[in-house]
Amino acid sequence: MNLKDTLSTKRLLFLLIFTVLVFAGNRVNFSALVGADNQFFTLFQFFGPIAGGFLGSAPGAITVLLAELLDAVAAGKAFTLLNILRFAPMAFGALFFGMITFRKKNDPASTFLAAAVPAACIALFVLHPVGREVWYFSLYWLIPVAAALLPRKTPGALLLRSYGATFTAHAVGGALWIWTVPMSPEQWIALIPVVAFERFLFGLGIGGSYILVNSFLDFAAEKMRVPLPEHIVRVDRRYALGRFFARRAGRE
Repeated sequence: MNLKDTLSTKRLLFLLIFTVLVFAGNRVNFSALVGADNQFFTLFQFFGPIAGGFLGSAPGAITVLLAELLDAVAAGKAFTLLNILRFAPMAFGALFFGMITFRKKNDPASTFLAAAVPAACIALFVLHPVGREVWYFSLYWLIPVAAALLPRKTPGALLLRSYGATFTAHAVGGALWIWTVPMSPEQWIALIPVVAFERFLFGLGIGGSYILVNSFLDFAAEKMRVPLPEHIVRVDRRYALGRFFARRAGRE
């Protein structure tokens, strides 16, 4: 098997594993979406963006879209406009996570793109008549803008990346939601504390799941003696629990 085939196999394997996780995660409802019947945030929100951290921004976003599409087909979901639009937020979350993870020093293009998406969502939200009344709701989306602009080695970088990703997903979802689902200003205002609670948990979940998957891939690669090329599947060994505990025990 040549190198190209090996790399393709690794990506397909990651897609398969990720799709299984998406399928399982989407079966566990976390909280209901306001303004739509039978629509929920699920366990998927706690790990969706990490695909960008292992495959890169664009491949990660495409993987999320494919996984969501396969899950929708397997679950027999109707392809309504609302269901299709719901594919977008997590893909943009993965895009953000990947751009920040793979961003090199002095990389203004990635920084600009990562910050531009939530900034554009703020503008789209405020352009809506209801959005103009509750413009302060969109201030949440300054979080990913700040996370993108901060230096790469800022303390707590993984948490910043995780919260940037979940609030990017929220920004894209919010900008689409206000233009497609009728809601009153009062409903948006009532969501402000709910969003704070949900996204606090989602950010922790994204960071935690990234550490767990890093640890699993690092352990599997070491045991099977299979190298994982960083430009295809990136494992950040700083977040591999096995290596962390080994260092603490003085074995490395």
